[in-house]
Amino acid sequence: MNAAAPRPFAWPRTLVARLFLIFVAGLVLAYGLSFASLFYERYSATRNMMLGDLERDVAIAMDILDRLPAAERPAWLPRLSSNNRQYLLGDGKADQPLGNDAARTAAQSIEAALGPDRPVTVRAMADDPRHIQARVVLSDGQPAILDIELSRMRPAPWLFGVLGVQLLLLAGCAWLAVRLAVRPLTRLARAAEELNPDKTSPLLDEAGPAEIAHAAVAFNAMQDRIAAHVAERMQMLGAISHDLQTPITRMKLRTEFMDPSADRDKLAQDLTEVERLVREGIDYARSAHGKAEQPARIDLNAFLDSLVCDYQDTGKDVNLSGDAVPPLLTRPHALRRILGNLIDNALKFAGAAELHVAERDGGHLSIFVLDRGPGIPAAELDAVLQPFYRLESSRSRDTGGTGLGLAIAHQLAAALGGALILSNRDGGGLSAEVRIPPA
Repeated sequence: MNAAAPRPFAWPRTLVARLFLIFVAGLVLAYGLSFASLFYERYSATRNMMLGDLERDVAIAMDILDRLPAAERPAWLPRLSSNNRQYLLGDGKADQPLGNDAARTAAQSIEAALGPDRPVTVRAMADDPRHIQARVVLSDGQPAILDIELSRMRPAPWLFGVLGVQLLLLAGCAWLAVRLAVRPLTRLARAAEELNPDKTSPLLDEAGPAEIAHAAVAFNAMQDRIAAHVAERMQMLGAISHDLQTPITRMKLRTEFMDPSADRDKLAQDLTEVERLVREGIDYARSAHGKAEQPARIDLNAFLDSLVCDYQDTGKDVNLSGDAVPPLLTRPHALRRILGNLIDNALKFAGAAELHVAERDGGHLSIFVLDRGPGIPAAELDAVLQPFYRLESSRSRDTGGTGLGLAIAHQLAAALGGALILSNRDGGGLSAEVRIPPA
């Protein structure tokens, strides 16, 4: 069995977190190196000073003890001793070899201070390798002991607190700097997400650092170019479609004066289809400007009931279901056109349609147009919302259409601030959801 591969380092998903993590890691590393260098320098300076004091102290103390009469030496021992160095008379208790660098360094300093004329033996205590004793034999043969407890150098407790506070302050400054640096990028990303060619989006604030201001100016210029391009495209489509109506009308009039024949009927039918295509092209061009209609508050229940009754009066199988909903602020003509296109599409492919109204969490309102027709392949649910797109199975004269009905509904839904969502139903059929945000 192969060993499991090591998992790669999981970076945070946001740029703010990544930059902050890099900054904090760099600060911690820099602080660690600075603290280690400072501590080592302080340790070296303190050790050299302590060894210098030790050499001078042991040389003077042993000289004094060597010159004193044996009877007076015990009285001088407390005067020569200090906090971690004690002078004793006798052979001492240390009998272990030196086991660490600090003890060996202290032994070398003692030997250098006493010189070759005064031999010294340095041993460590059995229970503490940092507790050593240096044995020197005085000129009268009496042994003297220098008892030393080598202390460990520890930083002051308050030093860690100061370093922690400094690190927190620097981390806070790094977090603020990262947020200030990334905030314009976040605004740019949000503006790009909200960019909609079918409606006017607010311009980005062009104030700030030179790089940010330049990016905002470029984005605003791009937004203006896109809006101008879309407006020009729609104007051109509307103009072409409008201008085509006159020759089509003349040709239809001419067919009326032709002798009855199968060719005349086919030509009339073709002209009717061309006329429908032109008319829907004009409707599509106008739907891009669906926001031109002023919003109005309507009784949605009565609005939908009236729409369904209009279809039922013409013998169409259209029904309404769902809960009663409060009045809605919307553009009534655009909403009627959306639902009309969806109902016509359902009637064309299924022969029947059902409107269902439901309120969603968050105040969203959904109006469903449901049918039991053949549905749409899942891979083409988004594609059918594009203009002039038709499924391969719907290119016949009876059901082919122009490919603009769903595109117009989709564009008008976006103009209302909502969305048109298509999905296939369980058991067959299509669900067209018009999702309207709260007013």
